This record gives sequence, C-alpha cells and structure tokens, in this order.
Amino acid sequence: MGPGIGPYAAAGSLGRLGLRTAILLLALSLRAFAGLGGDESSIQADQAQMHASRRTTAAAAYTVHELQAPTGHLVREYVSPSGTVFGVAWQGPTKPDLRQLLGSHFDELKPAAPAARVRRGPVVIHQPGLVFEMGGHVRAFAGRAYIPEQVPAGVLADAIR
Repeated sequence: MGPGIGPYAAAGSLGRLGLRTAILLLALSLRAFAGLGGDESSIQADQAQMHASRRTTAAAAYTVHELQAPTGHLVREYVSPSGTVFGVAWQGPTKPDLRQLLGSHFDELKPAAPAARVRRGPVVIHQPGLVFEMGGHVRAFAGRAYIPEQVPAGVLADAIR
C-alpha cells in the first residue's frame, strides 16, 4: 500500500482532533480533584468526578471526606479547620492518578521518585514539604500523602490512612 492508503489514512485529521479533545478532557478532569493543599470547596467536584458517595466525619482538629466510587476506589481527604486539604489517602484496584490527588505537589515527586523506588517495594518519599507513601499490587493499591506543616496541631500523621 502506498502512502495515505489503508485503514489509518483518514485518521490523520481525526486523530489530531481526538488528541486535542482528549487533552482538553484530561485538563478538565485534573482540575476536579481538590488536590493536596487545595481548598475544601472542591471536594464536591471530586465526588461528581468519581461518581462517588461521600461520607463526612468530624474529628477534634480536622474533617475527613471519604469518597467511595463504584469502581472500588476509596479516597479520603483530610481537611483542616481553615478549609485546606492537608492530607489524602487512597486505596483501590488500580493506582490513582497522582496528579489529581497531589495537585501542585505532584511535581515535587518527580526528582525524588527514582531514588525512592527500590525494585518492587513500596515508594516512600519524606521531604520537608511533602510526605508520600504508596504500595500494593494489582487489584490492591494504597497510599497516602500529606503536607507536614499543614497537619493541625495535636494530629498525628498516622491519622492519615
């Protein structure tokens, strides 16, 4: 077959349009999650994005918003009295989209991730402005991330789970 002939010939212009649409949808979906360090008001958008049910539990120094998706994914967002998401935890059958969960803190992982990963073990990164821990295997992933400086006084990091 010559150039421009075959099953993929017509995909050129449609492929570009499809790619643009996919990028736009991805960009919109990335904004849906509150993200670590984000504002509590966007948790409702997270719930809609995940098609999740939400349960809210108040503790003495923080509130937990637990989002349960029909896919089996569970995300907990820990919110300080000032309305900031200071921690997130997740579990589910697949790895989550960390860019969504970590928000602007996602870029902090890139330099530290290769050094933190040793073979097939968990990924553990402890930096001054971010703690990230994730492990698991197919159909059973879990992890957490939090901003140490934003954890409310008197709250132990172990509460983020």
